[in-house]
Amino acid sequence: MEVVGKSLPLLTNLSVGKYGTIVFENFERYLQLDQWNKDLIDKYMKYYSVGLIGFMPSHEETQVGAKLHGFPLYVHTNMALENATLNKDNPVLRLTRAGGTVSGSLPGTDWTVFTPDSESYVPLEWAYPSITHYAQEKLCTAILDQGAIDGIQRLLFGGNLEFWLHRLLFLDGISYMSMGRLSVSLDRYILVDIDDIFVAPKGNRMTADDVMALLESQERLQELVPGWKFNLGFSGKYYRKGYPEEAMGDEKLLENVDKFWWFGHMWSHTQPHKLTQKELEIQMQLNKQFAWSHNIPTDSGYSVAPHHSGVYPVHEPLYDAWKKVWNIRVTSSEEYPHLYPARLRRGFIHRNIMVLPRQTCGLFTHTIFIDKYPSGRQVLDSSIHGGELFQTIVFNPISIFMTHLSNYGNDRLALYTFESVIKYVKCWTNLNLRTIPPLQLGEKYFHLYPDEVDPIWGNPCADHRHIEIWARNKSCEQLPKFLVIGPQKTGTTALYTFLAMHPAIVANYPSPDTFEEVQFFNGKNYFKGIDWYMKFFPVPRNSSSKFLFEKSATYFEGEVVPKRVKALLPNAKLVVIIIPPGKRAYSWYHHMRAHHDVTALQYTFYEVITAGDKSPRPLRDLRNKCLNPGMYAKHIERWLDFFPSSQLTIIDGEDLRNDPVTIMNDLQKFLYIEPFYNYTEHLRYDKRKGFFCQVIEEDKTKCLGRGKGRIYPPMNESEAKALKDFYQSYNVALEKLMTRLEYPVPAWLEDDLQ
Repeated sequence: MEVVGKSLPLLTNLSVGKYGTIVFENFERYLQLDQWNKDLIDKYMKYYSVGLIGFMPSHEETQVGAKLHGFPLYVHTNMALENATLNKDNPVLRLTRAGGTVSGSLPGTDWTVFTPDSESYVPLEWAYPSITHYAQEKLCTAILDQGAIDGIQRLLFGGNLEFWLHRLLFLDGISYMSMGRLSVSLDRYILVDIDDIFVAPKGNRMTADDVMALLESQERLQELVPGWKFNLGFSGKYYRKGYPEEAMGDEKLLENVDKFWWFGHMWSHTQPHKLTQKELEIQMQLNKQFAWSHNIPTDSGYSVAPHHSGVYPVHEPLYDAWKKVWNIRVTSSEEYPHLYPARLRRGFIHRNIMVLPRQTCGLFTHTIFIDKYPSGRQVLDSSIHGGELFQTIVFNPISIFMTHLSNYGNDRLALYTFESVIKYVKCWTNLNLRTIPPLQLGEKYFHLYPDEVDPIWGNPCADHRHIEIWARNKSCEQLPKFLVIGPQKTGTTALYTFLAMHPAIVANYPSPDTFEEVQFFNGKNYFKGIDWYMKFFPVPRNSSSKFLFEKSATYFEGEVVPKRVKALLPNAKLVVIIIPPGKRAYSWYHHMRAHHDVTALQYTFYEVITAGDKSPRPLRDLRNKCLNPGMYAKHIERWLDFFPSSQLTIIDGEDLRNDPVTIMNDLQKFLYIEPFYNYTEHLRYDKRKGFFCQVIEEDKTKCLGRGKGRIYPPMNESEAKALKDFYQSYNVALEKLMTRLEYPVPAWLEDDLQ
C-alpha cells in the first residue's frame, strides 16, 4: 500500500469492507503514516477484523536492537542468514507445513530479525546467522502480533518474497489475516505426459529395465498421489526402431499397456501446421490403426500436437481432423498466450476442444544425463527444492507437465525429478495431491477458470516461436493496418467509401451476412478464429505499398473489443467518428423503423429514449442502441486503456459531411499513407443528394444508396430536451477528453454545452 497525504484508497463500499487483508510492502511506511491515515486504517482493521502483513525494508545503515516505533518489538537489520526452520506451533500455517530445515544460505544479506518484548508475539520462522562470530542462536525472521497490544493482528516478514518459503507463508498469512475469507484451495491436480513414445533416436530410448523402473516409480508415486498414472503419447511409426534392447523396451511398454493412460501424438511426429486436413487425417488414422492392433485405448479424448504446432496459433485443419478421427475434446499447450513467463499461461476453448496450459519441468529431449544437465545438477535440484518446479505445483491448482521418452531412459531424470518434487511438496505443504484423466482435468480447469473459456487471439508475428509453428502460407501482412470503429450512424459508410477510393488503400472483402462490415471482434465471428478473419483480406503483393483496413461500426462500444483488437492488431490505427449524440440516436431510431423493426414501429422516439428499467425488454434494448453509443467519452476512454492516443484519431462527422476533402487529407497524414491522394479531384457535392459523392467521370458521380443520407422529420422539443438532459454529463466528459487530446472542440458540442 502506498499512501500520500490524506489520499487513502476507499476502504468500504456501502458500509462493507473492501479488503480482507492489508499488505504493506514496506512496513515502515505504515509506521510513518500521519495520525489521520493511521487511525483510519487501524479503525478499519479493528472494525472488520482484518489483519496486516508487512515486509521490513533493507537499510544502508545497520540497526542493532532498534525499537519499532509504537511497538514492544526490537529489530536487528542487514543480517546474512542460513538454515531456516518453521515453528511447528505456528498458528498461521495452513497450506505450509513445518517440514524441517531449509539448509544453506538464505537469499540476500539484508535480513531483519525480531526480538519481542511482549507475549502478544509468536515467532513463525527462525534462521541462524551465517557469520561465525555471531552467537549460533536461532533468530526470529517472521513474527505474528496476535493483537493483544491494540486489538490488531500483524504479521511481519524480516525478508522478502525472494525466499520461496516466504511465498508459502504469505499465502497462509493472507488466509489467516482475512479469517479465511481469502484462502486458496489445498487441492492440486497433477498430470505428467510422456510425449514421443517410440520416437527417440537410437541410444536415447527406453530399455525393458527402464520400463520396469517406470512402473515401480509409478507405484511409489501412487502411495503419495492417489490415482497417479503416467500419460503416454505415442507415434506408432517408430515402434521398435531402436537398438535391440530398446526394441524390447517398446515391447515391454505394450505388455503393460493397461498400466498407463495413453493418447495419440502423431504417426510420423510431424508438425500439424505443415499439413493439410487430409494429410492430418491420414497421419491420425495410421496412429489409430496402430493403437487398435496393440490394444492401446483410443477413447481418452486427449491429444497433444508435436511441438504444440497447430494448437496455438490455431491451425484449423488440426482441430477438424482431431474431431473427425479421434473425437478429441481436450489438449494442452505451453504457447498460449506465450511460452514465457510461464505463470501467465492460460487455457481457452476452441471448436469445443479445451486447450489447457502445459508446464515444463526443466527436462527436455536433450536433458538425459544428470552430469550433463545445463549449468549443473544444482540447477535441477534447486528447481525441485522450493524453486520453479516446486512452485509450479504449489501455485497452480492444475498442472500438466511435458516430459519425453528420453527422460525415462538413460539416467531416468524424469523419475528422479517427479519423485523428488512430490516428496518435497508433501514435506513442506499440506496440499492434497491428486491425478485424474485429461478429460476430467479439462472440465475441472474451466470450472475453476470460467473466464478463460473465450480465447484472446494474439498476433502470431509478435512471437518468434509462434511464427515457427504457423503455416507458411499465412502472413501478418494480410491483417489490417487500421480500423474504422464507428459508432454506427455517424458517417462510417461514407468514410469507408472515400477510403476505398485511395489507390494505396484496400478494404476488406464484403461479408455475405454483414455487407461491407466484417464484425469480427464484437460477436460470434470472433470465435471462428483469425483464419476466418484473414480470408476477408487479400495478401498484398508488395507489403509496403498497400494499406488494408476494415470498417465495423459495431466495434466502438463493445466492452471486450479494445482488448481483442490490441491483442491481434497492436499497432493498428483507429478511426472514430462523432456527430451530435442526440442526432445519432434519432438517426438510429429511424434506421430501425426503415428496417421494419417491430419495437421502433410500436413506440415513439420519445417513448424509446425515456424508457425505464422496468420497461419491456425489447424497448430497453432499443433505448440502449439509441443512447449508449453516444456516450462517446466513455467508450473512447476504454479504447485508450489499451491504445496510446497517437494510434487513435477522432473525426467530426459534421465536418466529414460538409468538407470531406479536408478530412480525408488530414486522415492520410494520420495514417502515414503514400502516395498522397488529392480528393479535391475525386469528390463532388451532389445537390440532389445533399452530400459529397465519388466522381467517376467528368460529369458523373456515384453516390451512396438511398438508405444513406436520409432526411428525417425534425425532433420535437420534448425529445430534444430529453436528449440534451441525458447527454449533458457525457458531453462535458467529451469536451474534457477532446481538450486533453488536443483536438478542437466541435461547434455542435460547444452549442450543446451552452
